[in-house]
Amino acid sequence: MNVKPLADRVIIRPLESEQKTAGGIIIPDAAKEKPIKGEIVAVGPGKVAESGQKLEMSLKKGDVVLYGKYSGTEISIEGEDYLIMKESDVLAIV
Repeated sequence: MNVKPLADRVIIRPLESEQKTAGGIIIPDAAKEKPIKGEIVAVGPGKVAESGQKLEMSLKKGDVVLYGKYSGTEISIEGEDYLIMKESDVLAIV
């Protein structure tokens, strides 16, 4: 990937949502919800605080994270869909 996020942004590859329910019912594409789990594929260098100190990122490439359903901006790179969002929009590391 030749896209590098700036400041405190990360690029996330959404992971596929479940195809079946726990009871074995297959979920059609039209009824699936947007994924809320993804893998980080790129991390920016970090944000610079008002004091001039560089704040390190707590996320790293390869982390699997949870994020809000409607967080981030959808982008397409080389035919694959990704999300780009601020580190603060990520809710948790799984």
